[in-house]
Amino acid sequence: MTESIFYPSYPESKVSSQPLKWIRWLVWKIAIATLALMAIGAATRVMNAGLACPDWPLCYNQVIPTQQMNLQVFLEWFHRLDAALIGVSTIVLVIVSWWHKAKLPQWLPIFSTFALGLIIFQGVLGGLTVTQLLRFDIVTAHLGTALLFFATLVAIASNLTPYQGNATVGKLTGISITATILVYIQCLLGGLVASQWALHQCFGNHQLCVVMNSHLIGVFPATIACLSLIVLAWRTPALSLKLRNLTKYIALILISQILLGIATFYLHLQVEPLTIAHHTMGAGLLGILVAFSVFAKKDHQISSVSEL
Repeated sequence: MTESIFYPSYPESKVSSQPLKWIRWLVWKIAIATLALMAIGAATRVMNAGLACPDWPLCYNQVIPTQQMNLQVFLEWFHRLDAALIGVSTIVLVIVSWWHKAKLPQWLPIFSTFALGLIIFQGVLGGLTVTQLLRFDIVTAHLGTALLFFATLVAIASNLTPYQGNATVGKLTGISITATILVYIQCLLGGLVASQWALHQCFGNHQLCVVMNSHLIGVFPATIACLSLIVLAWRTPALSLKLRNLTKYIALILISQILLGIATFYLHLQVEPLTIAHHTMGAGLLGILVAFSVFAKKDHQISSVSEL
């Protein structure tokens, strides 16, 4: 049987090796830090702090702009600090993955390097958002790359997490992957609305309503896919405990996200914490769907092996 990213055929002694355990811990921590970074990025945007530091990569040509420090400057400065720490951590991940590659799944160093490439590209986009004065397409690409980096980390960490499946997923794998893609697209549409302030523009002078409506329309396919996954998972007998728990999280976040979306729409984005929570919940839903897809794929491969 050939090795797979979803179900590595390594001996248990190697799979449970100390480098792999440490890498798994590191990747999960980077993923959590990335989710926090996206929340801080959302706070930076809604607080109009995207240009609080007028230069890049320093802030007022200083590592710590103590004299200019206020809430807006702090948000933008801390956003960059968190991004720098994530970048350094990802470099460490790549070095350790290649150094111990003989004891690790063969795909791990390659995917770690891919994650590093994303974070480097993300850094370039971060600089361009400042130098190009928050140009909407660059800001949206900045968010899209952050979400892809986050999804990559969750996929790597989930693949490295021990899993005991029951080979009962059926069509869940395909549905979860579809839901993941649709939620990612919906997050991008939300980023496009946010970067152009389309909600304010539409309500204020009836401009960019098409952009705003694209995000509203995108709610339906993403929601239908998630609901289909939830219903089918609940109706699947002997579903593994991990997948059943992830299904509960998907249902909880989906309901919360819809309620937050309705609230932010009718309040015209005037309550910043709700807007920040809406952006963060969307990224969190994407991450959980990625984890579900990975574990469901593992379950599917267990089923394929048992049929041989």
